[in-house]
Amino acid sequence: MQSWRRKSLWLALLASWLLGLLGILPLLRLVVPTGPRAGAPQGWPRWLDAELLQSFLQPGELPEDAPQLRRAPRGGSCDWGACFDTSKCRSGGFKVFVYPAAELISEMQHKILASIEGSRYHTVSPTEACLHLLSLDAPAGACSLVPPKWNGGKNHLVLRLHPASCSATFQLGQAMVAEASPTVDTFRPGFDVALPLLPEAHPVRGGAPGQLRQHSPHPGAALLALAEERGWRVAGTDSSACPWDGHCEQDHGPEQTHPGAALPNATFCLIPGRHADALRFLQALQAGCIPVLLSPRWELPFSEVIDWTKAAIVADERLPLQVLAALQEMPPTRVLALRQQTQFLWDTYFSSVEKVIRTTLEIIQDRILGASAHPSLLWNNPPGALLALPTFSTSPLDFPFYYLQQGSRPAGRFSALIWVGATGQPPLKLIQAVAGSQHCAQILVLWSNDKPPPPSWPETAVPLLVIEGHRKVSDRFLPHSAISTDAILSLDAHSSLSTPEVDFAFVVWQSFPERMVGFLTWSHFWDEAQGRWGYTAERVNEFSMVLTSAAFYHRYYHTLFTHSLPKALRRLAEAAPPCVDVLMNFLVAAATKLPPIKVPSGRQHEDASSPRVPGDLEPAAQDCIDRVAAEFGHMPLVSSRLRLDPVLFKDPVSVLRKKYRGLEKP
Repeated sequence: MQSWRRKSLWLALLASWLLGLLGILPLLRLVVPTGPRAGAPQGWPRWLDAELLQSFLQPGELPEDAPQLRRAPRGGSCDWGACFDTSKCRSGGFKVFVYPAAELISEMQHKILASIEGSRYHTVSPTEACLHLLSLDAPAGACSLVPPKWNGGKNHLVLRLHPASCSATFQLGQAMVAEASPTVDTFRPGFDVALPLLPEAHPVRGGAPGQLRQHSPHPGAALLALAEERGWRVAGTDSSACPWDGHCEQDHGPEQTHPGAALPNATFCLIPGRHADALRFLQALQAGCIPVLLSPRWELPFSEVIDWTKAAIVADERLPLQVLAALQEMPPTRVLALRQQTQFLWDTYFSSVEKVIRTTLEIIQDRILGASAHPSLLWNNPPGALLALPTFSTSPLDFPFYYLQQGSRPAGRFSALIWVGATGQPPLKLIQAVAGSQHCAQILVLWSNDKPPPPSWPETAVPLLVIEGHRKVSDRFLPHSAISTDAILSLDAHSSLSTPEVDFAFVVWQSFPERMVGFLTWSHFWDEAQGRWGYTAERVNEFSMVLTSAAFYHRYYHTLFTHSLPKALRRLAEAAPPCVDVLMNFLVAAATKLPPIKVPSGRQHEDASSPRVPGDLEPAAQDCIDRVAAEFGHMPLVSSRLRLDPVLFKDPVSVLRKKYRGLEKP
């Protein structure tokens, strides 16, 4: 009897084990992806909406294509550690020397060289350069000889925007290659840089903004647009259509052809994998049309740092019906997130030649910095890595843009930075008013006067430090090491503020740490008669700038002002003192795409006139905003009609019920 029970138990265990094995294997097949084929390119975005494709064939079940031999990558076994000497960059900083270009170069080459020469990276000395840049996009018969400092290509970046005869015969050696839409079989990840394929008419700086006006698809808008040789073919919303497969027997629905380079008006843009269609990729980004790459044979631009899974979809062109069905069933929240990311990437990295070149150089600089490089979050979230300098920090918590995303809040203290110019007097009354604030941590007096500072200063409850300036207005925006807080209250010696005004303005800034919060405002406008930008200090309902003679902002903007502005704008700030206010407001607006915030101030401060900004805004000051806008390539300032007041401000109630009572004193 015991033998029979033992046998029954073993049979039951064996049966349950077999049933479990048979049930688990299919599940494993759905969960564990099939391994990549030998020689398949790595690093492509994966389809994130896997639940939409569970009923479709897995890649391993598809019929294999005819085997193709993979070409050996250029440069042999060259990689970053073996073919680049980072020691030259750590001693003298990241400097770039550009070899003289051939006489016959394209318009795009002119734009690229001008953008590098105007950047903070450029140097005219090849001996102090960390990186040497050589262009091989010369026409046939105009190829340059091997440059004198070639050194086998070490620490060299070869620029290739279009296929050229020079690159076919030139021996690259240990040089990196920055190529437009390189093929996946020759691209060396972590060493080469994949560039976008730019049209000849691409703007040098600024660039056109993204064209997305409605993040959610309009009920009557087309679902699909297919990239073709002549332009875009817009198809209907019928998911049974397969516009890129001629073997479909279903009804294709209504179609419309847009010849030329017109931007597509659709939710998804189907882009074939041919190299010739890489130009359509940027058009889709600008239009806010989610790129759906069909088995691409070229590397996505800047794939080393940009997470393309947040903005694009890579699909297999052999599964047309399944892909179209999945696109139509994609949740609206996912569509919204993808479309928003296309606009961010376009505006940040691709809308101008200058941004493309700066992104390329930032990628190489990140490789040199190693652990001190930009983290992925800074590359793939606004305002982007170009405006989040690693020389300041690599932690998102140190920048003013990520407090809400990280669930944190700025510290409750600020540093007052008082600039005393050539005509200024020691601001004794202002120091007492600022020192009386419960949030003040320290007071720094930046003495830029020809006279020596007074030997004694008033006693305050907070530390007071006098810093010798260099007689320049832009000195106030240097990243002074003595500043110990994130918040800065920028003041002039002539400013007149009360303690309640300072307290309330700082509380407002804590809620908007990425913006400037100020008391006096300016407004910009377009002058139709003269065809130029202008601005006014008149008290109107709309404003777009706040004066830095009394404003709160994050200390990071000092680093951005000092290290990010191009040479031409830095010279402008030195020559025209009124331009410093305009420059700082332009810089913050370009980073945040938001207007400043105005808070109430007493009449005595509004009547005060700054000696460096006359009330009538002299012609030199009026010319400033137009020149700054031209250097930026666009107008980043955003107008606002919002003023934030404390609760019960000027309400006919007892003053004892009001927290900031001093704001309403005449």
